[in-house]
Amino acid sequence: MPEPTEETWKTVAQKYKDMWHFPNCIGAIDGKHINIECPINSGSTFFNYKGSHSVVLLALVDADYKFIAVDVGSYGRNSDGGIFSKSIIGKRLSSNTFNVPKPIPIIENGEPQPYVVVGDEAFPLTTYLLRPYSRNYLRDNLFIYLFIY
Repeated sequence: MPEPTEETWKTVAQKYKDMWHFPNCIGAIDGKHINIECPINSGSTFFNYKGSHSVVLLALVDADYKFIAVDVGSYGRNSDGGIFSKSIIGKRLSSNTFNVPKPIPIIENGEPQPYVVVGDEAFPLTTYLLRPYSRNYLRDNLFIYLFIY
């Protein structure tokens, strides 16, 4: 799989903006458990929260759901967020060595905003990775409003 270039990221971001009205988004990330037969003497290393043994495929996809980057083979017992922080994808994003373009304004005359990846609540909130707002901090009426709209 070729390494994304700065131009690749810009193309992905434009597609997210055009299709999903989400500027400066360079991908969506998630993990998927791939069931395996339990290796001999592995104990609970591969045992996941679903009650089976697995390895995890961590994937970053573009607006058309096509793979941009993947990391395969992490133990099933680990969370997506834990796997992300130890993966090449996570390390390259956090160290700013993944050819991601410099921040740009998302509105005319606005402040430059970073390019971001989106993930679910299992991932950490960082300057380069957005996740949903925690329901624990929403007032009931605001949660209902956000859910309906």
